[in-house]
Amino acid sequence: MRKIPFAASGPTIVAQAPCRADLAGGTIDLWPLYLFHPGALTLNFAVNILTTCRITPLKGKAIHLHSIDTRREEHFPSFEALRGATRFRLPLAARLLQFFAPKEGLLMETDSESPAGAGISGSSALMIASAAALARFTDRNLTLEQMRVIAQNVEAQIIQVPTGCQDYYPALYGGTSAIHLDADGIHREAVAIAPEEIESRFVLAYTGAPRKSGINNWEVFKAHINGDKRVFRNFERIVEIARAMHQALADAKWDEVARLLREEWKLRRSNAPGITTPLIDKLISITARQGGRAAKACGAGGGGCVIFLVEQGAASRVATAIGDNGGRVLPLQVARNGLHIWSA
Repeated sequence: MRKIPFAASGPTIVAQAPCRADLAGGTIDLWPLYLFHPGALTLNFAVNILTTCRITPLKGKAIHLHSIDTRREEHFPSFEALRGATRFRLPLAARLLQFFAPKEGLLMETDSESPAGAGISGSSALMIASAAALARFTDRNLTLEQMRVIAQNVEAQIIQVPTGCQDYYPALYGGTSAIHLDADGIHREAVAIAPEEIESRFVLAYTGAPRKSGINNWEVFKAHINGDKRVFRNFERIVEIARAMHQALADAKWDEVARLLREEWKLRRSNAPGITTPLIDKLISITARQGGRAAKACGAGGGGCVIFLVEQGAASRVATAIGDNGGRVLPLQVARNGLHIWSA
């Protein structure tokens, strides 16, 4: 039984959401970039690396925030005090609380299994888990798409640059997703591929080098909007690759998936400096000799996680090579389900 260090006035609401690994079509999910590339889509799959938010109602008006993984805390005597504040030690929780405006005191605890700056959307998944818990706590009946919009917009307020939409869908739905970025809205399609196929063919590794994804994405975003023809052409091809990979995944054509993954990474590296690092380049080179077929940095790059596509039966050899050369292999299990919320 978990001990609450304050006087609880009701049951705890718990929400969990998984992180993700992206395969193709990243950065194009920033509005309005995808509107300039008809047929744009992003491919990713949810990984069973979980984020959690717990909200316990408290007697009185005080609001207590606790980030378990970062070991940070913040306290406010009332919601009015939180609403009037402009700087926070725990901005994710505080900004969402400002939006949901609870009428009673609470303890909000957050936790993430994702390493810091991993590029597997730990912050976005935690935004979904936290938004879902707060919606339940404040009796807001939100659709999953409404929850995605709130989470994405509040995250943009926090990082102060545009945010993409793709990261929230694995957190909401789990599984493997094709996120279609159309003029009439964003549409998530489940990709019919067995999770076991993904699990036997991919290795996920953390390079131990956190980075600010918003900065890398912002530089590419500005270059595109400012009319950089090379970046525009790169994104045209990235969209074509994502569409082709969607079909290759659905047909289980792994030679084609590997070829497309290599080409996507080559294009992405040329979009902006800092997307790769010496350690990422080293790991990709070394694993190629152990059965690695293709690889790319997750998220905006610049460090964090790298996803490796490997030959069948080569996952353990690749994982050993990564561990021996400065990387840390993370467990890769496809999250079969997305957002889960319950009372404890």
